[in-house]
Amino acid sequence: MKAFVTEAVPSAMPDIRIDAETFIELYNQGKCELLDIRMPFEAAVWQLNLGLHIPADQLPERLDELPKEKLIVVACPHTDRSNIARAWLSTQGFDARYLREGLLGLMERLKGGKAKDLRI
Repeated sequence: MKAFVTEAVPSAMPDIRIDAETFIELYNQGKCELLDIRMPFEAAVWQLNLGLHIPADQLPERLDELPKEKLIVVACPHTDRSNIARAWLSTQGFDARYLREGLLGLMERLKGGKAKDLRI
């Protein structure tokens, strides 16, 4: 929890969040992985066909599924849960950031013909 609080300063924000454009660029280069931490009932209603799907409450038991060599971009519909999960992953030795716009913002960026900007 100490790490979470000490990162909550303006100068640290670029190190804990990532915008959709930068995420798309790094994802296309194979340098990051999207981690969708929504609950199963959320994912059942609105599916996302990329990234890893590990509900936040299952992260402690499923850490071995995360690539240590890549930046982990944690995402939920907005940012509340993803920033909490990101902070915890950082304490576990992962290079993790949260998606600044959340999944809803990412989908807004990728709607229509812009979906082809992301190589999946």
